[in-house]
Amino acid sequence: MTDQLTVSVLGTGIMGAAMARNLARAGHRVRAWNRTRAKAEPLAADGAHIADSPAAAVEDADVVLTMLHDGPATLDVMRRAAPALRSGTVWAQSTTAGLEGVAELAAFARDHGLVFYDAPVLGTRRPAEAGELVVLAAGPVEGRQKVTPVFDAVGVRTVWTGEDGAAGTATRLKLVANSWVLAASAATGETLALAQALGVDPHSFLDLIAGGPLDMGYLRAKAQLILDGRLTPAQFAVDTAAKDARLIVRAGTAHGVRLDLAAAGAARLERAAAQGHGDEDMAAAYFASFDDQPTH
Repeated sequence: MTDQLTVSVLGTGIMGAAMARNLARAGHRVRAWNRTRAKAEPLAADGAHIADSPAAAVEDADVVLTMLHDGPATLDVMRRAAPALRSGTVWAQSTTAGLEGVAELAAFARDHGLVFYDAPVLGTRRPAEAGELVVLAAGPVEGRQKVTPVFDAVGVRTVWTGEDGAAGTATRLKLVANSWVLAASAATGETLALAQALGVDPHSFLDLIAGGPLDMGYLRAKAQLILDGRLTPAQFAVDTAAKDARLIVRAGTAHGVRLDLAAAGAARLERAAAQGHGDEDMAAAYFASFDDQPTH
């Protein structure tokens, strides 16, 4: 790396902490903030400075990276950071915020003179920890010399979708990708639940489709988490998946498309959360198929 940047990471949950750690390992100065400070403090061992407030975190930043729960949470945090934001600061917004959310965030950036990049990421805990996320990015060519080293530190590939971050083209692609991820995860859970109910060994189903057109690595990965009971720590939590599913449904409705699977998937995830699985991997939506939670 030739240029060391000061990068402020706002939000150090499952994804944000991994991204902050990889930025520090790449040699950047990292200033991290999280609403629950205890979740950010382990990053100090990697060389990150832990800030007491969003404003303290973004002071003198070259790039601000946000990885919070949703659009409203991100807007609230950035408003708290606003007194310390410098005009011309690059803002890489990586929260899956939805179409309405990203438009509101872009408007905030415009009002404060920030260089805005719509930059959600594709991947879960393990690729985040390995620095192997796929970054979906939209934003001006001028300014990319600052944001590209950040994307390179957290991801294995950057897919540019346009030059106008406010248009939300990266978020649109992320919603399409997540619609497939969530549908595949829900189908996995329902298939295993049906096997359980019918007294079918789930491994016989997996053996049946092995190597054929119906087989897929993602199915096997999520199925194994369920079968082994390894739902924590979450790769992608039920609560977050439910939020994304609702954003997908809303985007479809706004554009005249009924997304029945996404709506049903959101309901399953919300039911699993109500059963106490909100912090577990989204594969835990499996339990939403049962009134009484099974053992395996």
